[in-house]
Amino acid sequence: MAKDEKKSEWKEFFWNPRTSEFCGRTAGSWGLILLFYLAFYVFLACLFALTMYVMLQTLDDHRPTYQDRLATPGMMIRPRGDQLELTYTMQYTETWEKYVHTLNNFLSPYNDSVQSQKNIACKPDQYFIQEDSGSLKNYPKRSCQFKRSILDECSGPLNPYYGYNIGQPCIIIKLNRVIGMLPGKDKQAPFVTCGAKADDAEKLGVLEYYPPNGTFNLMYYPYYGKKSQVNYSQPLVAIKFVNITKNEDVNVECRINANNIPEGSERDKFAGRISFKLRINSIE
Repeated sequence: MAKDEKKSEWKEFFWNPRTSEFCGRTAGSWGLILLFYLAFYVFLACLFALTMYVMLQTLDDHRPTYQDRLATPGMMIRPRGDQLELTYTMQYTETWEKYVHTLNNFLSPYNDSVQSQKNIACKPDQYFIQEDSGSLKNYPKRSCQFKRSILDECSGPLNPYYGYNIGQPCIIIKLNRVIGMLPGKDKQAPFVTCGAKADDAEKLGVLEYYPPNGTFNLMYYPYYGKKSQVNYSQPLVAIKFVNITKNEDVNVECRINANNIPEGSERDKFAGRISFKLRINSIE
């Protein structure tokens, strides 16, 4: 009897034929609830759409409205090796051909013919400012040529193996892109210097920089963004290790020197500098 009564109560809860109630509510009551939630969620959707619309009106397709970046841009090298460690044996081609392949791929957009076709020859030693004219946007913006021949002995054509086969390897250094950055003031261009870390000073030997003095010419700045400067060619600096000590680890650190870029923080090893290990083995 108790079991039948309980079953009957459950049936009456789901549908009560006497009061025409479903789950304790009449059709009118359910209609009002559904109408309330429908209006509530439509209001939320409209509020979200309005918020997104207002926010999108503050954005620029070509330049970020807000930039949260480090005051000092990072640096990187090519080839990077394995965890910024480059090790190879001069006599074994298979140990260094991957570095040559990396440099060939990296420098291919800098071929002189490509640069002459896509970019313009700018006046050196001064910023290439391309301002908008009121509401008239100056897009796309032009970019200055950076021909790989500027890298001289580290450009590839003069030495297709970039010196790796004779124990005088070339390392390419680039400064990370930062929109609107003016890295030097009073017409003083930023430049790269490299040195040995810890007790490796005597192992480093002579370094050669390309372009001369390892400078990033001012004409490549400011950078206006990927959409604004579709053909922008990032300036590079090449370091050639002329007579580095063989069969030993040499820890190298390269820094950017500029009067308009603060020194990097010790908490970020890539801010304004890059450290890497180079070991050239020789079986002779």
